[in-house]
Amino acid sequence: MAYKETFNISGENLLKKVKDLFNEANVTKITIADKNEKEIISFPVSIGIVGVFLAPIFAAVGAIAAIVTDCKIIVERKDAEPKAEETVAEEENPLV
Repeated sequence: MAYKETFNISGENLLKKVKDLFNEANVTKITIADKNEKEIISFPVSIGIVGVFLAPIFAAVGAIAAIVTDCKIIVERKDAEPKAEETVAEEENPLV
């Protein structure tokens, strides 16, 4: 199951935050929106992305950062933690 997380950020810190998010394993999609949540750019994040493909994305994010003063980053993440009920069921099974 996926969930979303939103960060309010200034334009000057935008590129650094996006680069940091690319290094997190459970991020699947990043959307940059203005302060009114109107989408500016959105791109998927895959584990196999190499530097050649990241350069245009970072250039676009850098250009956006130069234009906007405040924006939001909406991050979609895959659920990395097991649900509480699954954990309890595993603990109750004596055969495991």
